[in-house]
Amino acid sequence: MRKHIIRFIAMFSILVVLAFYPLNYYISKPGGAYELQPLVTIEETHPQPKGLFHLMTISIAKATPLTYLYAQLSKEMDVLPVTSVKQEEEDDEEYSIRQKRLMYNSQNKAKIVAFNRAKREYEVKYDGIYVIGVVKGSAAEGIIRPGDTIVQVNDFPLTEKQTFHPYIEKMLKGDQITLVIERNGKQFEKDITLAELPNRPGKVGLGIRYEDNEIVETNPNVVFESSSIGGPSAGLMFTLEIMNHLQDNDLTKGYSVAGTGEILEDGSVGRIGGIDFKVIAAHKQKIDIFFAPDDVVSKEMQAQYPDLRSNYEVAVETAERLKTPMQIVPVRTIDDALDYLEQLPPKAS
Repeated sequence: MRKHIIRFIAMFSILVVLAFYPLNYYISKPGGAYELQPLVTIEETHPQPKGLFHLMTISIAKATPLTYLYAQLSKEMDVLPVTSVKQEEEDDEEYSIRQKRLMYNSQNKAKIVAFNRAKREYEVKYDGIYVIGVVKGSAAEGIIRPGDTIVQVNDFPLTEKQTFHPYIEKMLKGDQITLVIERNGKQFEKDITLAELPNRPGKVGLGIRYEDNEIVETNPNVVFESSSIGGPSAGLMFTLEIMNHLQDNDLTKGYSVAGTGEILEDGSVGRIGGIDFKVIAAHKQKIDIFFAPDDVVSKEMQAQYPDLRSNYEVAVETAERLKTPMQIVPVRTIDDALDYLEQLPPKAS
């Protein structure tokens, strides 16, 4: 009886390890299709569209021995090394904050492109610097947190782009500065003594990774509700959804439209990762039309990564494998997507 109990405990322990022990890899797989209408609110009334725009996601989670083995056998899962997911010295909190910040930036760019195309009013303001990461062992460690916004240094308000670095650069080791920090909607002051940056002898600073905090104000106001989603790849679809609110004619024409791609301020659409999984997710959701970035793979990129192909090529190959009726449409700019939708006949009811 005792042997049976010991054998059972041993087997149970092995199963727990296989199922839960974290490996130094990540597993990616198809995520979902999110309707954009509930996620984008614009304070202006327009006719209800007959179709829907969707943003696509992929799911990424830490690998365990069980999921690692399963992913090796599955066509709908990929094993990713940590270096392809996280940046150097980035912990889980910093990774999450960076992903949310990429989403925030994509929303800002979507507003700029959409309001430019619609010839509507908007203004870009700068309010401090947004902290993405804190270097271990630096002057900032334990005082500044990822996700903080620094809005003032001493008596110098950070209201213009790229003004923080020139201000700090003039200071010396041992200098004390007073920062006004915004965290969770509240502002407070903290004194910090500048020190040499770890692994950079002679270089003095706070020891933070940051970017200018850009705020895009529009008329009418645009509000996003997508706090659980990260990354930059929804930019194209955010732009289309905003534009659909700003005009009377329905861009969807009654179709279920999805897509992916980072939107840049000039309206161009950048490549993203995991497009094959996004096509799979869109197919499962019975999407009619899927916009895929038609990025150019240069000779230099091809030489460095021989298997590299454009997002559009991978999307078409995946769609053919799935035998999906979904239409894969190549886009290099927002205008490619708008032109396609413009010539599209309304969907038969």
